Amino acid sequence: MTAQNGKELLIKIDLTGDGLFETIAGLRATRLSFNAESVDVTSLESAGGWREVLGGAGVKSAAISGSGVFKDAASDERARQIFFDGETPDFQVFIPDFGTIEGAFQVASIEYSGSYNGEATYELSLNSAGALSFTAASV
Repeated sequence: MTAQNGKELLIKIDLTGDGLFETIAGLRATRLSFNAESVDVTSLESAGGWREVLGGAGVKSAAISGSGVFKDAASDERARQIFFDGETPDFQVFIPDFGTIEGAFQVASIEYSGSYNGEATYELSLNSAGALSFTAASV
């Protein structure tokens, strides 16, 4: 097992709604996190007073975030429009030599910033808006 190159962790956006995904321009850092709420079913009968959880219950979610240089590309325009229109289109996250996560996401926030003597930057945050699929990378 070899280390993976971080720049190959890609966030892709469906530009037209027809399944044609394009990498979001300018990102330097990306992050994907999975979360699962637990349903506590601990009672007085729980062995040794240990907490018990109900398997398979609770809400699952995923969050995607990225930051980078603002390029004003078609993918940037699409992300902005998704935010203002309140859409939940499909996105993909490509994890090198592991696989691809795909599903509907809501653009939770977009932040733009810049300094007098530096480049314009932006940060993007997405929250899952339905079931996600995983496709393993072919070896």
